[in-house]
Amino acid sequence: MEPKIRITLVEDHPEYRETIKLALRRNDGFELLGSFGTAERAHECFEASADARPDVLLLDLALPGISGLDALGVFRERLPDTRIVILTQSDSEADVIRAIAAGASGYLLKSSTVRQISDAIRSAVSGGMPLDPAVARYLVDTLRTKLSPKERSEVLSPREMEVLELLAEGKVQKEIAQTLGISPTTVITHVSHVYEKLDAKNAPAAVAKAFGIGILPKQRD
Repeated sequence: MEPKIRITLVEDHPEYRETIKLALRRNDGFELLGSFGTAERAHECFEASADARPDVLLLDLALPGISGLDALGVFRERLPDTRIVILTQSDSEADVIRAIAAGASGYLLKSSTVRQISDAIRSAVSGGMPLDPAVARYLVDTLRTKLSPKERSEVLSPREMEVLELLAEGKVQKEIAQTLGISPTTVITHVSHVYEKLDAKNAPAAVAKAFGIGILPKQRD
């Protein structure tokens, strides 16, 4: 029997927090470690006990006190093995860019269904980068249009660009293989080359690095 995925929720809206808590507790594959209304309270809990550190942290952005965006970097430093999935109302391009650049493992909107949130949690744990469809479309569109084909080819090969686009959509390696009609082993090779060329350790870091080198747009002031 596979171990349960340990989850912590940081969400300040009481009714929405209770809805997500109930949904998570009804899933036999999940274990809800805790839920908090502020990033500060969550941080205190993580600092007090290593056992309280989850596999996945669901993090809202619009929090009282320290915002989710400002807390994201702190959580990434304190919880290096935790996948942080943003769960927010904001579909702002600037928020998406900042969150991914800061190391978020996924970005969902609160309009997501319970099934979509559950699938995103599993995807994040498996190394995917779950994204709301609207967010994924934005990232893919900018990935395709920011640089000319010639400029893109100087960074990554056409196939590597396709792989990066699919990683940005939140697909795991098996799904990429099915989408491109190539073997999982070939996908692993392409992903390795993408990570090497972008000096990244995982999919979120690769997408974040793409912002920095201009494949994706930098945050607007």
